[in-house]
Amino acid sequence: MKVLVSDSLSPQGVKILQETPGIEVDVNTGLTPEELKGIIGQYHGLIIRSATRVTAEIIEAAHHLKVIGRAGIGLDNVDVPAASKRGIVVMNTPEGNIITAAEHAMAMMMAMSRNIPQGTASLKAGKWEKENLEGRELFNKTLGLIGAGHIGRIVAQRARGMMMKVIAYDPYIKPEVLEKLDFEPVSFDELLGRADYITIHTPKTQETKNMINKETMARMKKGAMLINCARGGIVNEEDLYDALASGHLGGAALDVFDKEPPGGLRLLSLPNVICTPHLGASTREAQENVAVAVANQVVVYLLHGSVKNAVNVPSISAELISILRPFALLAEKMGSLQTQLTDSGVVEVQINYAGKVTGYDVTPLTSSMLKGLLAPILKDDVNFVNAPFIAKERGIKVIESKTSTSEDFASLIVLRVKSLEGENIVSGTIFGKTLPRILRINNFYLEAIPEGNILLITNRDVPGVIGGITSKLGKNGVNISRMQVGQEKEKKQNVIFLTTDTPVGDEVLDEVRRVENVSSARRIYL
Repeated sequence: MKVLVSDSLSPQGVKILQETPGIEVDVNTGLTPEELKGIIGQYHGLIIRSATRVTAEIIEAAHHLKVIGRAGIGLDNVDVPAASKRGIVVMNTPEGNIITAAEHAMAMMMAMSRNIPQGTASLKAGKWEKENLEGRELFNKTLGLIGAGHIGRIVAQRARGMMMKVIAYDPYIKPEVLEKLDFEPVSFDELLGRADYITIHTPKTQETKNMINKETMARMKKGAMLINCARGGIVNEEDLYDALASGHLGGAALDVFDKEPPGGLRLLSLPNVICTPHLGASTREAQENVAVAVANQVVVYLLHGSVKNAVNVPSISAELISILRPFALLAEKMGSLQTQLTDSGVVEVQINYAGKVTGYDVTPLTSSMLKGLLAPILKDDVNFVNAPFIAKERGIKVIESKTSTSEDFASLIVLRVKSLEGENIVSGTIFGKTLPRILRINNFYLEAIPEGNILLITNRDVPGVIGGITSKLGKNGVNISRMQVGQEKEKKQNVIFLTTDTPVGDEVLDEVRRVENVSSARRIYL
């Protein structure tokens, strides 16, 4: 497997790639987009930081690419939807620099409060402006966190050590969870009005873009100070200039900008603005951490198929894969069976997990089911990575639920699929530790192995039907390897799940359909 490192990477990460049998690595930094496009087709893995832009055009040229690894958190420079469509796993290293990012936010807050950058510049210029550089204490001040994820929580921990009061706004975390973390959960408006310092720790999304603007700044406490070490574009830079120049806000500390480098941004001319060139993750320790992490993640995925920290496919440890692989196979087979049971478009999927399997993250199982559901239609264009994306793109509603107990089996998966013509129900389980079985097809109950060339036949439950079917197959040289029969006694109907060594041709299928008391027959391949 060939891996390209196209951005500067800590030597520890490169060393892991160089010393791993089965991995061949090229370090080629500073490539232009055209140069990268020209060579990317020969690589299976690509490792980047923030300099390389992996556009849809680059991805289109990456004929063998399986994984993109980002040494860091942000993926603004990667077209993730385009990668997902091609089945390319996109990974980052979210844990590698959280301490560094949190410490930088604290450093910026303290430096801003005590005018350290201004004092340094003044003193180096031969001045002694002590009277003009009066600062403020952090003690007893209120810190408002916008975003209470990993970095925000570490900032809060450090701030409490400075005897600050911490309030937090995070609409995606339940208030009771924030309270358990010793935060005071507040609304966005309350945070703006109460905080002496506001620090941002949220990704840039459609909801957070331009979140800090003229209107929201006007609601902030007079003299409040703003710290943004998260993402550029969350703070409206022109509006921030006006709020600072007018004296409404007391100061701002910025590590990120809407455009990087920011060029001649007039905001930077203000004396109450301190700034750094996106240094939040720039410590030796952090760069080593993310380099080692991304190298290991890419190696393990390419050589063993284990996924970690992927943004477009569920993260699964190698240990968990060994447990969930039989269930993933079962879910994929059930999805494929469902599509082959219907002749119209799927509009809704309901998948219920019951029993012991609910003790694990079932997200990869749902992805496997969707891959199976779409593969009969799209063939090789769908895989475990892009299946959820394609399903959403096709307007298929996916509903996932869990039931902690299953009466008859240790674990059970029930898949209901609604199509334009009706609904089909399929259920399945694992026998032993590794053997997938189909237990139900609509109102028929059986124990069928979902594998190989299958004839799915419904018929009246009367003598002679199975004999007539097997006779037709035998006459045409089709050998039957397995047969399971399910009954619907009230309606006196059977379903026959018949596995053959070779596919059944059109003419033979027509003969089976003409057997007396056969209601329907269709080919299934699992």
